[in-house]
Amino acid sequence: MKKLFILFAVVGLIAVSASYAYAQTAPTGTELRVENDMPIHQQLKVKFIEGGAGFMAFILVCLILGLAIAIERIIYLNLSSTNTDKLLKNVEKALQEGGIEAAKEVCRNTRGPVASIFYQGISRMDEGMDIVEKSVVSYGGVQMSQMENGLSWIQLFIAIAPMLGFLGTVVGMVEAFDAIEAAGDISPAIVAGGMKVALITTIGGLVAAIILQVFYNYLLSKIDALVLAMEDSSISLVDMLVKYNKK
Repeated sequence: MKKLFILFAVVGLIAVSASYAYAQTAPTGTELRVENDMPIHQQLKVKFIEGGAGFMAFILVCLILGLAIAIERIIYLNLSSTNTDKLLKNVEKALQEGGIEAAKEVCRNTRGPVASIFYQGISRMDEGMDIVEKSVVSYGGVQMSQMENGLSWIQLFIAIAPMLGFLGTVVGMVEAFDAIEAAGDISPAIVAGGMKVALITTIGGLVAAIILQVFYNYLLSKIDALVLAMEDSSISLVDMLVKYNKK
C-alpha cells in the first residue's frame, strides 16, 4: 500500500509540475478569455492560471496528495473486508475436526483484520480464556489503528486547502489595491480583475476541501462498519472458544 501511495504522489507531483510550467508560459490578455464552446478541462486550466500558479499549485498539491491517501485507504479497507459469518463457521468446523492448529491454519489462510484477531486469540488458548479475551481486545485496537492510518493527513489537507485559498484571496486584494494606487484612479476594470483573481483561489481551496471531506467521511463510515464487524465477531469467537474448552 505504501508503494501505491508513493506512485499516486509522484504522478500527482508530475501533473502539478506540468501545470505550473504551462502557467509560466501561458499567454495573457484576451487570449485567456474563456469561450462558451471551450472544453471543461480547458476552462479549468484557464481558471487555474488566472488564480495564480503559486497558490493554485499548492492547493492542487493538497488535493492530489489527499486523494492519493484516500484511494490507498479505500483499497486497503476493501481488502480488509471479510465475510465474518463464513469465517466463524470455518473456524468452528476446524476446531471440531482438527483442533487448535486447524483453526489457526484457517485464520492464516484468510486475509483481513478479523482473521488476524482470531489467530491471536486462538494462539493463546493454552493460557486461559482471560488471556484470550485480553489478546483479542488488544490486537483489535492495533488493527483499528492500522485502519485509521493516514486519516490525519487527509484532515490536514482539508484544513490547509481553504486556508491557502483565503491567503491567495488576501494577497490578490493587496495586489488590487496596489494596482489602484499605481494607476491613481479607482477603475472598475482594475478592481474587477484583482477581485476575480482573489476569489478564484478561494473557490479552488473550498472545492479541494469539499472533495477531500467526502472521501474522509466515506472512509470513516467504512472503518466504523469494519470495527463493528470486528467487535461482533470477536464476541462470537470468545463464546465459541469457551464452548470448546468445556468439551
